[in-house]
Amino acid sequence: MADGDLTAGVPMRWVGPLRVTGNIAQTETEVPLATYESPLWPSVRRGARISMMVPEGIVATLVDERMTRSVLVEADNASTAHAAAQLIDTRFTELRDVVRACSRFADLVAIRHEITANLLFLRFEFTTGDASGHNMATLAADRLLSLLLESLPGVRYGSISANYCTDKKATAINGILGRGKNVVTELTVPHVLVCDQLKTTAAKIAQLNVRKNLIGTLLAGGIRSANAHYANMLLAFYLATGQDAANIVEGSQGVTVAEDRDGDLYFSCTIPNLIVGTVGNGKNLPFVETNLARLGCREQREPGDNARRLAVLAAATVLCGELSLLAAQTNPGELMRAHVHLERASEKIGSSS
Repeated sequence: MADGDLTAGVPMRWVGPLRVTGNIAQTETEVPLATYESPLWPSVRRGARISMMVPEGIVATLVDERMTRSVLVEADNASTAHAAAQLIDTRFTELRDVVRACSRFADLVAIRHEITANLLFLRFEFTTGDASGHNMATLAADRLLSLLLESLPGVRYGSISANYCTDKKATAINGILGRGKNVVTELTVPHVLVCDQLKTTAAKIAQLNVRKNLIGTLLAGGIRSANAHYANMLLAFYLATGQDAANIVEGSQGVTVAEDRDGDLYFSCTIPNLIVGTVGNGKNLPFVETNLARLGCREQREPGDNARRLAVLAAATVLCGELSLLAAQTNPGELMRAHVHLERASEKIGSSS
C-alpha cells in the first residue's frame, strides 16, 4: 500500500442517546466520538443519560454563524488607510454582490477593519451554507481583495491572510465577534438527579466552576475561555464527523456557567467558535458519510440547516462531558479512580484482541 493510501485508525464509539431541544433541533440521538482517551466515552455517556431524564433535555440555542477571512492592505500612510476603510464601508452592497457572484452559498454579512501604522487589516465575515467555509471564505476574500486593489488609491497588496480572522489560533477577537457557529447550551438538573447520578451537589459544582474554570483560568492567563475540557469532546466529535480538527484551538474557547438554584443545578456551556460543516473536504469518506446520516445531517433541508444541526449536537456533546467531569472533580479521588479503571480495562481488551 502506498503512503498516500494509508489512514489513521482512531477508536470510535457511539455514546448516548442525548436529548436536545432548542431553536435548531428537537431530537434524541447518539453521537459518535473518536478518541484515544477511553474514559471520555463513559464521561459523556453520564451527561447524556442525565439529559434524557430531563423533559426538555439540553436546550441548545444557535445565536449566530459566520466564517471569516482577513486580508492585509498596505497603504502609503495611516491617513490613506483610513480613507480606504471609509470608502469600503460605503461599498458594502457592491462587495456583497461580488461575493454572491463567485459562490452559490457564500454571502457577505459584515466587514470590520483595524488600522496599525500604514497597515489596513480587513476582516470579511460570511455565511457559507452547509460548509464550514474555510475555502469558500478565502475564495471570496481573494475576489474582494483584487477588486479593492484595482479601485482604491494609494493601497497595495499585503497578504490574503492577515491573522485577524483568526484561524486556528487562540485570540480574543473570535470570542468577541465569533467565528463559525455560536451555540449556547443549557441544562437544568433537578436536585435528586444531581445527588443520585452525579454523586454531588449543585453548590459544590457551582463553587468548583468559579474557583477552577473562572479564577484558575484567569490566573493562568486564559483568553476568552473558562472551561474544564471542551477540547476533549470537540476533537472526538470533529474526528468522527470529518471536520478540520485543528479548529478545536479556537473552538475550545468557551465559558461554563454553573448555578445552585435551590438545590437544582443550572449548567450552561457557551461556544462562540464552533466550526463544523456537513459538506466539503473529508465529508466523502465512507465512515463520515455514515455518521452524518445517522446524526440526521443528510436530510434535504434549506442550505445551512444540516450544518446548524451538527453544530448544536456538537455543543450538546460538549455540555455532557463538561458536566460529568466537573461533578467528578468535586469528589476527592473519583477522577483518577475512573481513569485507572477504564484505561486498564481498555489495555486488557487491546492486548487480547
